[in-house]
Amino acid sequence: MYNILGVIWYGVRALIIIGLCGGSGSGKTTAAAVMRGEGAAVIDTDRVYRELCVPGSPCLSELCDTFGRGIISEDGSLDRRALGGIVFKDAEARKTLNRITHAYIKEETLRLISEYEKKGYPAVVVDAPLLFESGFDALCDVTVGVTADIGLRAERIISRDGISRADAEKRLAAQSKDDELRARCGTIIENDGDADAFARRIREFYRDALKKANRS
Repeated sequence: MYNILGVIWYGVRALIIIGLCGGSGSGKTTAAAVMRGEGAAVIDTDRVYRELCVPGSPCLSELCDTFGRGIISEDGSLDRRALGGIVFKDAEARKTLNRITHAYIKEETLRLISEYEKKGYPAVVVDAPLLFESGFDALCDVTVGVTADIGLRAERIISRDGISRADAEKRLAAQSKDDELRARCGTIIENDGDADAFARRIREFYRDALKKANRS
């Protein structure tokens, strides 16, 4: 039996696919780590993107053709900060970037899901900031969005990435708003800064998802 995107399922042995989304600084990475600790495989689509953009790769070549040589570092790798400077202030450029990268990321993610399914994982968490914009939600059995106070998210980004408050706020403004996630995700989990409580809510969500899929 196959789902609409070609991932192999084997009756009760099929893994479940959990779509995880949320903006920068929301706590997605922590949520993914908690579910990994519960036995899930995790696909970080941002990491997939970085690995697809090694020097000489088809994805990087197409980005270079589209946005110019200025997005290439001296060592031939993608200068993500330079590219971000283009797309975070230009909605059309951002749409173009997403159109190019989503196709490559989706192909690689499907390949990884197939590998994890063959290895017998009970679930794969697809950590995708643009889960719905990329159409990846159609792949998922369940979706969960992580949200947090916008000020707290800005502080986390500044501390994590070493950028200015103005740049952090520009990045947040370019991303989906929490109200959009609430309207589209099957489950919303607030990350208010209490790390233990947040981890507990994530574990409860994950275990419930497995139980409902008869994978407990």
